[in-house]
Amino acid sequence: MFQILPKINVDWMGIRKPLIAISIVVLLAGLSSAVARQLTPGGTDAFNLGVDFQGGTVITAKFKQKPSVDDIRSSLNAAGITEPIIQDSTDKTDEVLIKIPLIEGSVEPATEQETVNQVAAGRESVKNALNSFGAEAAPEASLQDDPNAAYKIVGTDSVGPVAGAQLRNQAVIATLLGMIGILLFIAFRYDWTYAAGAVIAVFHDVLITLAFFSIFQWEVSLTVLAAFLTLVGFSVNDSIVIFDRIRENVSLHRDKSIYQLTNDSINQTMSRTIVTNGLVFLSVLALVLFGGEVLRGFSLALFVGSIAGTYSTIAIASPIALWWQGKLGAAKMKSVEIVKQPAGEKLASASRRSVTRRPVTR
Repeated sequence: MFQILPKINVDWMGIRKPLIAISIVVLLAGLSSAVARQLTPGGTDAFNLGVDFQGGTVITAKFKQKPSVDDIRSSLNAAGITEPIIQDSTDKTDEVLIKIPLIEGSVEPATEQETVNQVAAGRESVKNALNSFGAEAAPEASLQDDPNAAYKIVGTDSVGPVAGAQLRNQAVIATLLGMIGILLFIAFRYDWTYAAGAVIAVFHDVLITLAFFSIFQWEVSLTVLAAFLTLVGFSVNDSIVIFDRIRENVSLHRDKSIYQLTNDSINQTMSRTIVTNGLVFLSVLALVLFGGEVLRGFSLALFVGSIAGTYSTIAIASPIALWWQGKLGAAKMKSVEIVKQPAGEKLASASRRSVTRRPVTR
């Protein structure tokens, strides 16, 4: 097997407290940002929810010569419409679908009249933005019959947050069920102390990513939820690899403590971590730099989550597994490398189940 760092020997468990402190600082910063934004009168929400969650207006525009998506987005941004969602029509090449959030200063539609007013305000804002490409066709004339027209708005509708809330709840349920499945599998295949470490690490990665989305107010859309579901599988992957190496080393080196075997296992799998996770990081970085506005939220969630997932395997999952085993008396963590095992110190073999020997009658 290809080894980048064949002889690495780092006491990862010795620096676990500073690493955990970094996570706590980031989580507290995200929590403070969310609470402060939510409690500030007239301020922004804790998270910058997209059209799929907070509702908005959907406008279908037809062009004689359709501009590029980037040109349309630039015109909308110039008109004060932030974070629009622009989609090409699948069956009509001259039409685009434009989703915009609620107009600033307006209340969330609660009655039919408020919905009509919101749709009208959204239509007028989009019309002002599209006028940069030319005039709109007259309402009573078709686009082709008006020689001076460049486009025509052929449809307007209101999007409520109900569908978004349903999808959000389904995503949360799917994530929790996935974590429960991971917990049960690792508990059955390895030990429940390892399962607790892996699941807590997954929660850590999702919360760290949410903290960045709150601090920098990146838009949270349905694609971001898809990224969170992807992070669940990515995060637990490295933890499983290290736990499997720990289990293998326990059977091979029964004269070493769990503390030392955990360090050895992380060091032995470090080359694999760098190669696999490094390739994932480069791929996600390419999405961040060249994916465009449509994939911005998805790529940023994967970018932060991939870093947090790699970090949490060492700083969160393994120390928590060791801590639980130490609390249960299965293994005693040590802060220094053991040269000679003191009397009474429990070794790696002590974490295995005791076997009652029965006398054999000859």
